[in-house]
Amino acid sequence: MSRIDAHHHVWDLSARPHAWLDSDRMAPVRRTYTLDDLAGPAAASGVEATVLVQVLPDPDETREFLTLAAGSELVAGVVGWIDLTAPDTADTLASLPAGLVGVRHGVQSEADPAWLNRPDVRRGLAAVSAAGLAYDLLTLPHQLPAAIDTVSALPELPFVLDHLSKPPIASGELEPWRGRILELAARPNVSCKLSGMVTEADWRSWRVAELRPYAETVLEAFGPERVMFGSDWPVCLLAAGYEQVAEAAGELCAGLSESETAEVFGGAARRAYRLEG
Repeated sequence: MSRIDAHHHVWDLSARPHAWLDSDRMAPVRRTYTLDDLAGPAAASGVEATVLVQVLPDPDETREFLTLAAGSELVAGVVGWIDLTAPDTADTLASLPAGLVGVRHGVQSEADPAWLNRPDVRRGLAAVSAAGLAYDLLTLPHQLPAAIDTVSALPELPFVLDHLSKPPIASGELEPWRGRILELAARPNVSCKLSGMVTEADWRSWRVAELRPYAETVLEAFGPERVMFGSDWPVCLLAAGYEQVAEAAGELCAGLSESETAEVFGGAARRAYRLEG
């Protein structure tokens, strides 16, 4: 079965600083990663198309990613970054070349837990909706109430929750994350990426069994038709290789039917990001 990887990155340390990689903890992935580095592991895992996701709040990076996608048979679309709070958001989106399928901002780094509720942010999100794009929610569990308000206020905008909103897998806690996920998933315009779990678990000792309660929660809440596999490569390399992540996702979906599995590994991403094929 051909697969879509709905979430990965690349970065070039010679092109611009990546301060988020400066800590000792991030040293294992503090190097340049290219699409060529991804091609082999993706092919070995049956992945034939991907979504390349922004790393930095930098419009130049987004344009470079769109250029990469235009020259790649692997990348089916780009989730880029724009300043949602700028008054010319719609004009900025209209000026970008083909290949943009979504927009993302690192809400997880915002000090205000209700950042998504700001009027200028909501105006920017309305422009994303008008442009026919999706919006990736990169949030932490305490920011989910604002996310719930936002997806309710913009029912025409497809939202995609990244990394299950980063639940505390290492500690094994489920609440209040689980209850908030169930509430968010009640809004039909939201999908969820089955991604980023290994780096929320213990990097050295994680097991699929520890991921299962969180995967089962999102599969129950959203249904397989609104859950999509994402590798989060190369960030995942802090805890697991690409093929390990793909195998873990397969194990977590082992109880699904063939058609449901096809949704998680392709159909959901095609719909949310309006990918061709």
